[in-house]
Amino acid sequence: MSADQRTGTPGTPEPAGCGPDSGLLSPVRAGTPAEAVTSDLAWLQAMLDAEAALARAQAEAGGVPAEAAAAISRAARAERLDVRALALLARETANPVVGLVRELTRLVAAESPEAAEFVHHGSTSQDVFDTGAMLVADRTLRLIRADLERAAEALAVLAARHRDTAMAGRTLALHAVPTTFGLKAAGWRRLLLDARDRVAAALDGGLPVSLGGAAGTLAGYLEFAPPGEDGRRGHGEYADRLLDAYAAETGLARPPLPWHALRTPMADLAAALAFVTGALGKIGVDVQSLTRTEVGEVCEPAVEGRGASSAMPHKRNPVLATLIRSAALQVPLLAAGVTQCLVCEDERSAGVWHAEWQLLRECLRLAGGAAHTAVELAEGLVVRPERMRENLKLTGSQVVSERVSAVLAPRIGKAEAKELLTRASAEAERTGGSLAEVLGAMPKVKRHLTDAQIVRLLDPEGYTGAAPALVDQELAGAGGVPYAQTR
Repeated sequence: MSADQRTGTPGTPEPAGCGPDSGLLSPVRAGTPAEAVTSDLAWLQAMLDAEAALARAQAEAGGVPAEAAAAISRAARAERLDVRALALLARETANPVVGLVRELTRLVAAESPEAAEFVHHGSTSQDVFDTGAMLVADRTLRLIRADLERAAEALAVLAARHRDTAMAGRTLALHAVPTTFGLKAAGWRRLLLDARDRVAAALDGGLPVSLGGAAGTLAGYLEFAPPGEDGRRGHGEYADRLLDAYAAETGLARPPLPWHALRTPMADLAAALAFVTGALGKIGVDVQSLTRTEVGEVCEPAVEGRGASSAMPHKRNPVLATLIRSAALQVPLLAAGVTQCLVCEDERSAGVWHAEWQLLRECLRLAGGAAHTAVELAEGLVVRPERMRENLKLTGSQVVSERVSAVLAPRIGKAEAKELLTRASAEAERTGGSLAEVLGAMPKVKRHLTDAQIVRLLDPEGYTGAAPALVDQELAGAGGVPYAQTR
């Protein structure tokens, strides 16, 4: 095929450097397993797998000779086709399946001209592409699920190990009341398990084959139904056998109806991927916040050369968290585009279906890349309890003023106790003194609390509430790591 033929523009050569997307502008997925299973070659193979599975299913149902199905399956190898040439041919038909079918037919014919007659037998482009898309999604989701589970396991270890490690709880960016790092890690883990469950739901019957024919009636397939014993074609029975066989051949689900214009599977898949990256993004943004120079409560695993700044040699940037967060900001927007494609006209769309393709692939790539990155982050995260203790002291025990107010309320009244602690906190901040000293000098406080009681009440590590118990409860509820095993 000449350069002119490949581009489809007479006299225009192939652009210099034109090639596959290398991930230069998407480092979160560059080099990850998710990138490999969503590449152009992988997507082409998935469509070929759909074609081969269809031929085998038709053979199982009696509509295609078994020898022809075998020949089609042998020829359906992506490395035997020119992906770039198929991409350029797709400009003439608005989808890549037409060119794929032509090239697959040619390959089959080289081995068996008789079998070539049964390539894409009664089928339509959308059946092949959508089934291929579901195969790609299935393969990617399995990677994502495994990475989510592995990251969750690492977070379970952190949660158990730091069950009692006190740190400042922050609300609206400011110190609120103490919590524990164990509870924070348990919360991260819970998000990942929730994301895993959504991925599992998609894998468990949520990814269907596409089989509808030209307008969702299966008419093209039914024309090749074998006659029954009475000599008449049993369309309903054949359709059932064909759908069941196709689902079995692909490992996908049988849909209740043809879904060319009923895009629930795509919308559900995009929503699950948006949740995955959102859950991962929460971890990423928390790590970024906690790793700030002035906070320094955690840091990413050190890897030679990673995180280097081009201008500031002293910096080691939180690269893993940054990559994860970048995916979390992109996927919901892409998923919204996929969801918008539910608004699909007639029995087949002109442009709506086509708009899904790249959006879905980027959702899969980014979610897969983020999940893969999260494993390294969770397994290598460095926790600094000493900095957490230092930061708890920054407000001079004001972080537990709520506790003193609660103790005084039954004695002097709730409103007066709150007003007193507000004044005391302001005084401590104004003078630079400790809250314990200010409270100890207040007559109303001294009438009810000794200096020792005030000091005990103002100990941040003694006011973490049910945080340790919540960690135990969370880990015990889903096969987590027992606390004793981390000591």
